[in-house]
Amino acid sequence: MAEATRILHTTLIPAFSQNPSPHLKPPFSHSQALFKKNPVRCSITTSNTDTSRSTNITQQEIPWGCDIDSPENAAALQKWLTQNGLPPQKMEIQKVEVGERGLVALKNIRKAEKLLFVPPSLFITADSEWSCPEAGEVLKRNNVPDWPLLATYLISEASFMNSSRWTNYISALPRQPYSLLYWTREELDRYLEASQIRERAIERINNVTGTYSDLRLRIFSKYPNLFPEEVFNMETFKWSFGILFSRLVRLPSMDGRVALVPWADMLNHSCEVDTFLDYDKSSQGVVFTTDRPYQPGEQVFISYGKKSNGELLLSYGFVPREGTNPRDSVELSLSIKKSDKCYKEKLEALKKHGLSIPQCFPLQITGWPLELMAYAYLAVSPPSMSKQFDKMAAAASNKSTSKKDIRYPEIEEQALQFILDSCESSISKYTKFLQASGSMDLDVTSPKQLNRKLFLKQLAVDLSTTERRILFRAQYILRRRLRDMRSGELKALTIFNGLLKYFK
Repeated sequence: MAEATRILHTTLIPAFSQNPSPHLKPPFSHSQALFKKNPVRCSITTSNTDTSRSTNITQQEIPWGCDIDSPENAAALQKWLTQNGLPPQKMEIQKVEVGERGLVALKNIRKAEKLLFVPPSLFITADSEWSCPEAGEVLKRNNVPDWPLLATYLISEASFMNSSRWTNYISALPRQPYSLLYWTREELDRYLEASQIRERAIERINNVTGTYSDLRLRIFSKYPNLFPEEVFNMETFKWSFGILFSRLVRLPSMDGRVALVPWADMLNHSCEVDTFLDYDKSSQGVVFTTDRPYQPGEQVFISYGKKSNGELLLSYGFVPREGTNPRDSVELSLSIKKSDKCYKEKLEALKKHGLSIPQCFPLQITGWPLELMAYAYLAVSPPSMSKQFDKMAAAASNKSTSKKDIRYPEIEEQALQFILDSCESSISKYTKFLQASGSMDLDVTSPKQLNRKLFLKQLAVDLSTTERRILFRAQYILRRRLRDMRSGELKALTIFNGLLKYFK
């Protein structure tokens, strides 16, 4: 959907809950890439009489998307959409400053006006017709879930090139999305060592890798004519899942169905808008309702959901400017020490409620969740409070029967100090990275790779700066609260000592 705020143009493809938001891009959650620096280029053969592949026929190179700034592909997509039922629009695809390519207003657009009206015939869903029907039947017969099925569908349709109905759409997709799927493990370790998004990225990469391995073992290897490895391989799945993560839409009014919606997925994200895509039953198409007016020539935006800067980098490959995302947060990792006298008992209580050691909680500029405080209480609680361990763990997991904030005044100071120590430990990691980033040796010789490394490093610096800012705010609040508590205790102790001397 939206390209990065600053896209690096090279020919290289970088190595690489439920309750989804009704906005764009639901998280990948099925059972489930690795990192090569070569372009995704596969060869297949096509036959006019048979939809199965055969390597004995003359091979052709498959184009996997295009460079973001390709006006020819954008124009071809717009023409194709119009020919296939897209009604006249008040927007068109243009080069833009935010996102490199987006939809720009052609006429005055009012606030609360409905735009787009993309009909269902232009959606790509799990029920879409395959250019190779046999391949689709095999996947459905094996009960492949929607996400991997759609990933395979994209690859299959790309391989049929002009024989596929979707060739104009696929040709207009980005050749190299910049989500964290495409960072190497070395790059993740080096640039995101301070951020918990690194762990999320590794988990996502492992999920995609596992998905491909599972499909290859259970299906692709058994039907090589339908799924030749020259086309259906780790590189192409890396590309197709990157497209899904950044462009797939969940439509609440269609019972939460997921779909790729050509044209609509050219809209870029802004933290300043709250409007999102959905299916409109009255107009029978995907629409969004503007929450502000637009003048001709202005880029039109939607929201990808209430996501932190780290989540936006994870899926879409960009980081909003510091201080512009009101939903920004940073994951703070808390951990109970193994030297704790009640470590085993606390671990059992956490496991009972689906938690682990360590556990991450989101910090926002405005504060932190009750679950984080409950975990801190559990971490500092002495053996004499063992009967409260289960209640604390339940509250930390948000599974407590009581929705009220739990409080333990006798250990509140220790709990706040525990959180403060964790904040300061995390801050030191960010500070170390940011101080080193200015003189970081990129160790590359190719100009293209150098540009890419600089681009990734800048994204990491932007993310680290915004996440450290939130931690600094939490540190300030915690220090002030602890100071007030301790000054109050000191004052009470002074009064008590005065009374004691008086009575003596």
